[in-house]
Amino acid sequence: MKKFIYKYGKIFAAIAFMFTTYNSNSACVYIIHQPELPKEAKRLRKF
Repeated sequence: MKKFIYKYGKIFAAIAFMFTTYNSNSACVYIIHQPELPKEAKRLRKF
């Protein structure tokens, strides 16, 4: 299991980072479904 984590851990971290960046730059149409972003994710905003 350690080999799997060492081999694919960086890939999972990169995918999580890209997903967080995409999520912080988009908004939901319905205000009810828009969750509050953590402070760390707000640093990734581009606008």
